[in-house]
Amino acid sequence: MHLTDIILGVLIIVITVVSLCSNLLVLLCFIYSAEIRAQVPGLFILNLSFCNIIIAIMNMPATLAGAVTHEKPFSDAFCAAISFMETFLTANTTLSMAALSIDRWIAVVFPLNYSNKMRYKDALIMTAYAWLHSFAFSICALLLSWVGYSHTYASCTLHFIEREKGRTKFIAFSVVFLTTSFLLPLIVLCFTYLKVLKVARFHCKRIDVITVQTLLVLVDIHPSVKQRCLLEQKKRRQRATKKICIFIGSFVVCFAPYVITRLTELAPDIHVNRHWGIMSRCLAYSKGALDPFVYSLLRQQYKKALISMANWVLGRDTYPSSSGHSSTVDTDNDGAFQRVS
Repeated sequence: MHLTDIILGVLIIVITVVSLCSNLLVLLCFIYSAEIRAQVPGLFILNLSFCNIIIAIMNMPATLAGAVTHEKPFSDAFCAAISFMETFLTANTTLSMAALSIDRWIAVVFPLNYSNKMRYKDALIMTAYAWLHSFAFSICALLLSWVGYSHTYASCTLHFIEREKGRTKFIAFSVVFLTTSFLLPLIVLCFTYLKVLKVARFHCKRIDVITVQTLLVLVDIHPSVKQRCLLEQKKRRQRATKKICIFIGSFVVCFAPYVITRLTELAPDIHVNRHWGIMSRCLAYSKGALDPFVYSLLRQQYKKALISMANWVLGRDTYPSSSGHSSTVDTDNDGAFQRVS
Protein backbone atom coordinates (compact mmCIF):
# COMPACT_ATOMS: atom_id res chain seq x y z
CA MET A 1 0.00 0.00 0.00
CA HIS A 2 1.25 3.44 -0.93
CA LEU A 3 2.32 5.76 1.90
CA THR A 4 -0.21 8.37 0.79
CA ASP A 5 -3.01 5.81 1.06
CA ILE A 6 -1.91 4.98 4.62
CA ILE A 7 -1.88 8.65 5.60
CA LEU A 8 -5.32 9.23 4.08
CA GLY A 9 -6.64 6.12 5.82
CA VAL A 10 -5.37 7.27 9.21
CA LEU A 11 -6.80 10.74 8.54
CA ILE A 12 -10.25 9.30 7.79
CA ILE A 13 -10.13 7.20 10.98
CA VAL A 14 -9.20 10.22 13.12
CA ILE A 15 -11.93 12.39 11.55
CA THR A 16 -14.49 9.60 12.01
CA VAL A 17 -13.68 9.07 15.69
CA VAL A 18 -13.61 12.79 16.54
CA SER A 19 -16.78 13.50 14.57
CA LEU A 20 -18.71 10.61 16.09
CA CYS A 21 -17.65 11.28 19.69
CA SER A 22 -18.07 15.07 19.61
CA ASN A 23 -21.47 14.96 17.90
CA LEU A 24 -22.67 12.28 20.32
CA LEU A 25 -21.70 14.62 23.16
CA VAL A 26 -23.81 17.37 21.61
CA LEU A 27 -26.72 14.94 21.31
CA LEU A 28 -26.34 13.89 24.96
CA CYS A 29 -26.26 17.54 26.06
CA PHE A 30 -29.48 18.19 24.16
CA ILE A 31 -31.17 15.21 25.79
CA TYR A 32 -29.86 16.03 29.27
CA SER A 33 -30.35 19.79 29.44
CA ALA A 34 -33.84 21.28 29.44
CA GLU A 35 -32.19 24.70 29.02
CA ILE A 36 -30.65 23.66 25.70
CA ARG A 37 -33.86 22.01 24.50
CA ALA A 38 -35.79 25.20 25.22
CA GLN A 39 -33.58 27.26 22.91
CA VAL A 40 -34.60 27.69 19.28
CA PRO A 41 -31.08 27.23 17.81
CA GLY A 42 -30.87 23.95 19.73
CA LEU A 43 -33.12 22.46 17.04
CA PHE A 44 -30.70 23.45 14.27
CA ILE A 45 -27.74 22.12 16.26
CA LEU A 46 -29.61 18.87 16.92
CA ASN A 47 -30.31 18.42 13.20
CA LEU A 48 -26.69 19.27 12.33
CA SER A 49 -25.28 16.80 14.87
CA PHE A 50 -27.70 14.06 13.81
CA CYS A 51 -26.59 14.36 10.18
CA ASN A 52 -22.91 14.40 11.18
CA ILE A 53 -23.37 11.24 13.27
CA ILE A 54 -24.97 9.35 10.35
CA ILE A 55 -22.16 10.49 8.05
CA ALA A 56 -19.59 9.26 10.57
CA ILE A 57 -21.34 5.89 10.86
CA MET A 58 -22.09 5.24 7.18
CA ASN A 59 -20.16 7.39 4.74
CA MET A 60 -16.77 7.80 6.40
CA PRO A 61 -16.20 4.03 6.90
CA ALA A 62 -17.31 3.44 3.32
CA THR A 63 -14.73 5.94 2.07
CA LEU A 64 -12.11 4.33 4.28
CA ALA A 65 -12.87 0.92 2.79
CA GLY A 66 -12.64 2.32 -0.74
CA ALA A 67 -9.38 4.14 -0.04
CA VAL A 68 -7.77 1.02 1.44
CA THR A 69 -8.99 -1.59 -1.06
CA HIS A 70 -8.82 0.62 -4.20
CA GLU A 71 -12.11 -0.89 -5.35
CA LYS A 72 -15.83 -0.69 -4.68
CA PRO A 73 -16.25 -2.34 -1.28
CA PHE A 74 -20.03 -2.88 -1.44
CA SER A 75 -22.75 -4.14 -3.75
CA ASP A 76 -24.41 -1.76 -6.22
CA ALA A 77 -27.59 -1.54 -4.15
CA PHE A 78 -25.80 -0.75 -0.88
CA CYS A 79 -23.51 1.72 -2.61
CA ALA A 80 -26.53 3.48 -4.09
CA ALA A 81 -28.03 3.74 -0.60
CA ILE A 82 -24.81 5.25 0.78
CA SER A 83 -24.69 7.68 -2.16
CA PHE A 84 -28.26 8.74 -1.43
CA MET A 85 -27.39 9.37 2.22
CA GLU A 86 -24.21 11.24 1.32
CA THR A 87 -26.09 13.67 -0.93
CA PHE A 88 -28.95 14.06 1.53
CA LEU A 89 -26.87 14.52 4.67
CA THR A 90 -24.24 16.84 3.20
CA ALA A 91 -26.85 19.24 1.82
CA ASN A 92 -28.76 19.06 5.10
CA THR A 93 -25.70 20.04 7.15
CA THR A 94 -24.88 23.09 5.02
CA LEU A 95 -28.48 24.31 5.17
CA SER A 96 -28.49 23.81 8.95
CA MET A 97 -25.40 26.03 9.22
CA ALA A 98 -27.18 28.68 7.14
CA ALA A 99 -30.19 28.43 9.47
CA LEU A 100 -27.95 28.91 12.51
CA SER A 101 -26.42 32.02 10.96
CA ILE A 102 -29.90 33.46 10.29
CA ASP A 103 -30.87 32.76 13.91
CA ARG A 104 -27.82 34.60 15.26
CA TRP A 105 -28.30 37.48 12.82
CA ILE A 106 -31.85 37.99 14.10
CA ALA A 107 -30.70 37.67 17.73
CA VAL A 108 -28.03 40.34 17.36
CA VAL A 109 -29.55 42.75 14.83
CA PHE A 110 -33.16 42.48 16.11
CA PRO A 111 -32.74 41.52 19.78
CA LEU A 112 -36.03 43.05 20.94
CA ASN A 113 -38.04 41.19 18.28
CA TYR A 114 -36.13 37.90 18.46
CA SER A 115 -38.87 35.97 20.26
CA ASN A 116 -41.38 37.02 17.58
CA LYS A 117 -39.16 36.61 14.55
CA MET A 118 -37.57 33.28 15.51
CA ARG A 119 -40.05 30.94 17.19
CA TYR A 120 -39.83 27.19 17.53
CA LYS A 121 -42.42 26.98 14.77
CA ASP A 122 -40.16 29.00 12.46
CA ALA A 123 -37.20 26.77 13.30
CA LEU A 124 -39.27 23.67 12.47
CA ILE A 125 -40.24 25.17 9.11
CA MET A 126 -36.61 25.97 8.28
CA THR A 127 -35.51 22.48 9.31
CA ALA A 128 -38.31 20.92 7.26
CA TYR A 129 -37.15 22.90 4.22
CA ALA A 130 -33.59 21.61 4.72
CA TRP A 131 -34.91 18.04 4.74
CA LEU A 132 -37.16 18.53 1.70
CA HIS A 133 -34.40 20.30 -0.26
CA SER A 134 -31.90 17.55 0.51
CA PHE A 135 -34.38 14.74 -0.16
CA ALA A 136 -35.42 16.22 -3.52
CA PHE A 137 -31.87 16.24 -4.89
CA SER A 138 -31.04 12.85 -3.38
CA ILE A 139 -34.08 11.04 -4.72
CA CYS A 140 -33.64 12.68 -8.14
CA ALA A 141 -30.05 11.46 -8.39
CA LEU A 142 -31.10 7.99 -7.24
CA LEU A 143 -33.98 7.67 -9.73
CA LEU A 144 -31.78 8.86 -12.60
CA SER A 145 -29.01 6.43 -11.60
CA TRP A 146 -26.54 9.23 -11.01
CA VAL A 147 -25.21 7.55 -7.89
CA GLY A 148 -22.45 4.99 -7.57
CA TYR A 149 -18.85 4.37 -6.63
CA SER A 150 -16.31 6.97 -7.71
CA HIS A 151 -12.64 5.89 -7.74
CA THR A 152 -11.66 9.57 -7.67
CA TYR A 153 -13.15 10.03 -4.19
CA ALA A 154 -13.07 6.37 -3.10
CA SER A 155 -16.67 6.99 -2.13
CA CYS A 156 -20.20 6.06 -3.04
CA THR A 157 -21.45 9.45 -4.17
CA LEU A 158 -22.90 11.39 -7.10
CA HIS A 159 -21.33 9.73 -10.10
CA PHE A 160 -21.89 9.72 -13.85
CA ILE A 161 -21.03 6.60 -15.83
CA GLU A 162 -19.38 7.67 -19.06
CA ARG A 163 -21.14 5.11 -21.24
CA GLU A 164 -24.56 6.42 -20.28
CA LYS A 165 -26.38 9.15 -22.17
CA GLY A 166 -27.46 12.39 -20.56
CA ARG A 167 -24.14 13.90 -19.54
CA THR A 168 -25.49 17.41 -20.16
CA LYS A 169 -28.38 16.76 -17.77
CA PHE A 170 -25.98 15.43 -15.13
CA ILE A 171 -23.80 18.53 -15.46
CA ALA A 172 -26.83 20.80 -15.08
CA PHE A 173 -28.02 18.80 -12.07
CA SER A 174 -24.59 18.93 -10.41
CA VAL A 175 -24.24 22.68 -10.94
CA VAL A 176 -27.70 23.38 -9.50
CA PHE A 177 -27.09 21.04 -6.55
CA LEU A 178 -23.68 22.50 -5.69
CA THR A 179 -24.96 26.06 -6.11
CA THR A 180 -28.05 25.67 -3.92
CA SER A 181 -26.44 23.40 -1.33
CA PHE A 182 -23.02 25.03 -0.94
CA LEU A 183 -22.76 28.43 -2.64
CA LEU A 184 -26.15 29.69 -1.44
CA PRO A 185 -25.50 28.72 2.23
CA LEU A 186 -22.08 30.39 1.98
CA ILE A 187 -23.69 33.61 0.74
CA VAL A 188 -26.17 33.45 3.63
CA LEU A 189 -23.33 32.86 6.11
CA CYS A 190 -21.32 35.79 4.76
CA PHE A 191 -24.29 38.17 4.73
CA THR A 192 -25.60 37.32 8.20
CA TYR A 193 -22.30 37.04 10.06
CA LEU A 194 -20.88 40.20 8.50
CA LYS A 195 -24.02 42.03 9.63
CA VAL A 196 -23.50 40.53 13.09
CA LEU A 197 -19.88 41.71 13.06
CA LYS A 198 -20.96 45.21 12.06
CA VAL A 199 -23.35 45.41 15.02
CA ALA A 200 -20.76 43.89 17.36
CA ARG A 201 -18.17 46.48 16.35
CA PHE A 202 -20.71 49.25 16.84
CA HIS A 203 -21.37 48.10 20.40
CA CYS A 204 -17.64 47.70 21.00
CA LYS A 205 -17.10 51.33 19.96
CA ARG A 206 -19.84 52.46 22.35
CA ILE A 207 -18.21 50.53 25.18
CA ASP A 208 -14.81 51.94 24.20
CA VAL A 209 -16.14 55.51 24.38
CA ILE A 210 -17.63 54.90 27.82
CA THR A 211 -14.39 53.30 28.99
CA VAL A 212 -12.23 56.19 27.76
CA GLN A 213 -14.54 58.76 29.33
CA THR A 214 -14.40 56.86 32.62
CA LEU A 215 -10.60 56.72 32.50
CA LEU A 216 -10.45 60.48 31.85
CA VAL A 217 -12.64 61.16 34.88
CA LEU A 218 -10.64 58.85 37.13
CA VAL A 219 -7.44 60.85 36.94
CA ASP A 220 -5.98 59.16 40.01
CA ILE A 221 -6.35 55.67 38.63
CA HIS A 222 -3.17 53.60 38.48
CA PRO A 223 -1.56 53.41 34.99
CA SER A 224 -1.59 49.59 35.10
CA VAL A 225 -5.38 49.62 35.52
CA LYS A 226 -5.74 51.94 32.53
CA GLN A 227 -3.51 49.63 30.51
CA ARG A 228 -5.62 46.60 31.41
CA CYS A 229 -8.81 48.41 30.40
CA LEU A 230 -7.38 49.39 27.03
CA LEU A 231 -6.09 45.86 26.51
CA GLU A 232 -9.53 44.44 27.28
CA GLN A 233 -11.01 46.80 24.66
CA LYS A 234 -8.65 45.43 22.04
CA LYS A 235 -9.36 41.81 23.02
CA ARG A 236 -13.10 42.46 22.82
CA ARG A 237 -12.83 43.73 19.25
CA GLN A 238 -10.58 40.85 18.23
CA ARG A 239 -12.85 38.25 19.86
CA ALA A 240 -15.87 39.21 17.76
CA THR A 241 -13.82 39.20 14.54
CA LYS A 242 -12.21 35.88 15.42
CA LYS A 243 -15.55 34.15 15.96
CA ILE A 244 -16.94 35.38 12.65
CA CYS A 245 -13.77 34.25 10.85
CA ILE A 246 -14.15 30.79 12.39
CA PHE A 247 -17.80 30.46 11.30
CA ILE A 248 -17.15 31.49 7.70
CA GLY A 249 -13.55 30.27 7.39
CA SER A 250 -14.26 26.71 8.53
CA PHE A 251 -17.05 26.43 5.96
CA VAL A 252 -14.85 27.70 3.14
CA VAL A 253 -11.74 25.68 4.03
CA CYS A 254 -13.66 22.43 4.45
CA PHE A 255 -16.09 22.60 1.54
CA ALA A 256 -14.47 24.81 -1.11
CA PRO A 257 -11.81 22.28 -2.25
CA TYR A 258 -14.42 19.54 -2.63
CA VAL A 259 -16.94 21.75 -4.45
CA ILE A 260 -14.30 23.21 -6.78
CA THR A 261 -13.01 19.72 -7.52
CA ARG A 262 -16.54 18.56 -8.27
CA LEU A 263 -17.12 21.43 -10.68
CA THR A 264 -13.73 20.95 -12.35
CA GLU A 265 -14.50 17.28 -12.83
CA LEU A 266 -17.54 18.17 -14.93
CA ALA A 267 -15.36 19.64 -17.67
CA PRO A 268 -14.55 17.22 -20.52
CA ASP A 269 -11.13 15.56 -20.69
CA ILE A 270 -10.18 16.56 -17.14
CA HIS A 271 -9.02 13.82 -14.81
CA VAL A 272 -8.82 14.53 -11.08
CA ASN A 273 -5.97 12.91 -9.17
CA ARG A 274 -7.32 10.15 -6.90
CA HIS A 275 -5.33 11.20 -3.84
CA TRP A 276 -6.49 14.80 -4.20
CA GLY A 277 -10.09 13.63 -4.66
CA ILE A 278 -9.94 11.62 -1.41
CA MET A 279 -8.21 14.51 0.38
CA SER A 280 -10.93 16.96 -0.68
CA ARG A 281 -13.52 14.45 0.54
CA CYS A 282 -11.69 14.24 3.88
CA LEU A 283 -11.75 18.03 4.20
CA ALA A 284 -15.51 17.98 3.70
CA TYR A 285 -15.80 15.22 6.31
CA SER A 286 -13.69 17.24 8.74
CA LYS A 287 -16.44 19.87 8.95
CA GLY A 288 -18.49 17.31 10.83
CA ALA A 289 -15.71 17.01 13.39
CA LEU A 290 -15.38 20.79 13.74
CA ASP A 291 -19.07 21.67 13.97
CA PRO A 292 -19.60 20.57 17.60
CA PHE A 293 -16.75 22.83 18.74
CA VAL A 294 -17.67 25.73 16.46
CA TYR A 295 -21.39 25.80 17.29
CA SER A 296 -21.99 24.16 20.65
CA LEU A 297 -19.50 22.40 22.95
CA LEU A 298 -17.53 25.56 23.75
CA ARG A 299 -20.66 27.47 24.76
CA GLN A 300 -21.55 27.94 28.41
CA GLN A 301 -24.77 25.89 28.38
CA TYR A 302 -23.05 22.88 26.86
CA LYS A 303 -20.09 23.12 29.21
CA LYS A 304 -22.51 23.21 32.13
CA ALA A 305 -24.39 20.18 30.78
CA LEU A 306 -21.16 18.22 30.22
CA ILE A 307 -19.95 18.96 33.75
CA SER A 308 -23.30 17.95 35.21
CA MET A 309 -23.32 14.68 33.24
CA ALA A 310 -19.74 13.92 34.28
CA ASN A 311 -20.63 14.55 37.93
CA TRP A 312 -23.71 12.35 37.60
CA VAL A 313 -21.64 9.51 36.14
CA LEU A 314 -19.06 9.87 38.91
CA GLY A 315 -21.77 10.02 41.57
CA ARG A 316 -20.99 13.56 42.66
CA ASP A 317 -23.43 16.33 43.53
CA THR A 318 -24.77 17.91 40.38
CA TYR A 319 -26.52 21.13 39.50
CA PRO A 320 -30.12 20.58 38.46
CA SER A 321 -30.81 20.86 34.75
CA SER A 322 -32.89 24.00 34.51
CA SER A 323 -35.30 24.89 31.78
CA GLY A 324 -34.41 28.19 30.14
CA HIS A 325 -36.23 30.51 27.83
CA SER A 326 -35.54 30.50 24.11
CA SER A 327 -32.37 32.38 23.37
CA THR A 328 -29.44 32.21 21.06
CA VAL A 329 -26.93 33.66 23.48
CA ASP A 330 -24.81 32.10 26.18
CA THR A 331 -25.99 32.52 29.75
CA ASP A 332 -22.91 34.52 30.63
CA ASN A 333 -23.02 36.77 27.58
CA ASP A 334 -24.72 40.09 28.13
CA GLY A 335 -23.31 42.10 25.26
CA ALA A 336 -24.24 42.10 21.62
CA PHE A 337 -20.65 41.50 20.59
CA GLN A 338 -20.70 38.24 22.56
CA ARG A 339 -23.88 36.92 21.00
CA VAL A 340 -22.01 35.74 17.94
CA SER A 341 -20.79 32.75 19.98
